[in-house]
Amino acid sequence: MAIRRKSTKSPPILSHEFVLQNHADIVSCVAMVFLLGLMFEISAKASIIFVTLQYNVTLPATEEQAAETASFYYYGIKDLATIFFYMLVAIIVHAIIQEYVLDKINRRMHFSKTKHSKFNESGQLSAFYLFSCIWGTFILVSENYISDPTILWRSYPPNLMTFQVKFFYISQLAYWFHTFPELYFQKTKKEDIPRQLVYIGLYLFHIAGAYLLNLNRLGLVLLVPHYFVEFLFHISRLFYFTDEKYQKGFSLWAVLFVLGRLLTLILSVLTVGFGLARAENQKLDFSTGNFNVLGVRIAVLASICITQAFMMWKFINFQLRRWREHSTFQTPTVKKKPTVTKGRSRKGTENGVNGTVTSNGADSPRNRKEKSS
Repeated sequence: MAIRRKSTKSPPILSHEFVLQNHADIVSCVAMVFLLGLMFEISAKASIIFVTLQYNVTLPATEEQAAETASFYYYGIKDLATIFFYMLVAIIVHAIIQEYVLDKINRRMHFSKTKHSKFNESGQLSAFYLFSCIWGTFILVSENYISDPTILWRSYPPNLMTFQVKFFYISQLAYWFHTFPELYFQKTKKEDIPRQLVYIGLYLFHIAGAYLLNLNRLGLVLLVPHYFVEFLFHISRLFYFTDEKYQKGFSLWAVLFVLGRLLTLILSVLTVGFGLARAENQKLDFSTGNFNVLGVRIAVLASICITQAFMMWKFINFQLRRWREHSTFQTPTVKKKPTVTKGRSRKGTENGVNGTVTSNGADSPRNRKEKSS
């Protein structure tokens, strides 16, 4: 009788619903803890610090808004908790875009490892830049920053922010902080980590500086065109990966990149160098958030100018590398024709194809005579 062997495979102890497959599951569980904490009175006070914006101030109604009260916000140490929560939200959104959009495209296109990582980077950043650019443009229009440019330096310091302005800065800081753990989650190559740390640090330095120095108006005006230019670059790179003949987007990006650097320098010098320099109140006061002193203005202008110079230097190197690759790709390779002498050609015709000795050539009458002698 044949003995049936029992299967050595053990049944799964826990189903997929209870097993945490990746980092997105862990992060989503942590975020749900804060949301569920709002449902209970004991933990509601602690959860509110993470989920909602802090430091709310309600001002009395003005003559223009007789029936409504205006709510404004200022920044404080509790904003770190809010940034942490929305950093978790950014990680979850990052994983959703990666799994349901970018991974499906990668399976169809069959990219190499290098193109795969760059495609994922451009896909994530293009989605973020597009969303931030649309959101920032809506704030600029609603807050009348475009119609009245003098609002950038008039009535400084604007230590009170509207809800959408503060939430915009909280979201920006949360997104760029989430990129640090993503370097580990995405298994970034060691040689690419220093490059990414540089531009992540530059974003955090300038966005946090504008937020803490009450230059949120200037920072918002500078971020929107910069994000649009960066979106154009990454969306052009996505099209380039699908079709390497696509170069029109890079040409438009090159022009707008230079114009964006000039616009950043002009607005910065106009606001900090001329507008704030002529303000009456130029005393350092932490209680009111006034940082309009000479040292701070020089530091702000120096950091902006150095960053723009660094970006132009990287841009020029990038363009030179592209031109070299384009020129080497278009130069035709000239093949040298083999020179054949008359003697070799005769010998080749006598002895057969390409000078090889055939049976007819070996049995010629002349060779027979030499052998007999």
